[in-house]
Amino acid sequence: MLVFAHRGASGHEPENTLLAIKRALAMQVDAIEIDVHLLADGELVVTHDRWLKNQPKVLTRIRDLTLAQVKKIDVGKGQAIPTLDEVLECVAGQCLVNIELKAERTVIPLMKVMDRAIANWQFQPSQFLLSSFNHHLLFELKTLNQHINTGALTASCPLDYAAFAKRLDAYSVHIDIDFVNQEFVNDAHERGLMVYVYTVDNEADIVEMHHLGVDGIFSNYPTRSLVKIAHLQTQQVPELNPMLMNSKLAD
Repeated sequence: MLVFAHRGASGHEPENTLLAIKRALAMQVDAIEIDVHLLADGELVVTHDRWLKNQPKVLTRIRDLTLAQVKKIDVGKGQAIPTLDEVLECVAGQCLVNIELKAERTVIPLMKVMDRAIANWQFQPSQFLLSSFNHHLLFELKTLNQHINTGALTASCPLDYAAFAKRLDAYSVHIDIDFVNQEFVNDAHERGLMVYVYTVDNEADIVEMHHLGVDGIFSNYPTRSLVKIAHLQTQQVPELNPMLMNSKLAD
């Protein structure tokens, strides 16, 4: 079961900042999840919210701001909002990166940044997983490059379970912990999809996800999750071979 550092190690450092990314890398996580928005001047920045306080008591839509304006905003511990280029240069191919597309018109700029990361920062194409709640963006991505790994996000348990993700030719389906169940996991696996669950921080939830057989979890506290998963794996008892059991009974 993979552990994705949710917005970096966001339980320890300001989310989606270089501090959070570096903290996650130090924890040797399997993957880092980040959110991406497009600015007015065409730059891609790593932040979750669509509204930012760029002046005291003044909220502005992030799509209406320039990079110069965004860089003046302190999001905690003296951290500025990083560009996607800055984050990928920091990661430098050390782990998988899940990029969640938060807004329209991000596909083409994102693909250009990925090309730079592959050329300059030791990334392989397989180290990118592009996800979104906007499934039209995922369709656009696959239309432009059928080899890109995409993850279809959902905050529900559809009647046909993971069929929507299969129709999108997705690599994985990312589901809210409030809606995942054994039927959904089984259905997704039967369709050849990976199942990643967000956001999993409670120890009891980690145990439940392990028992459901999900393939990965998003965590704000990656070390806590990594330690618990390692413990669960060491506690697994291998199934006994029925033939061997019968042989021993006969003895």
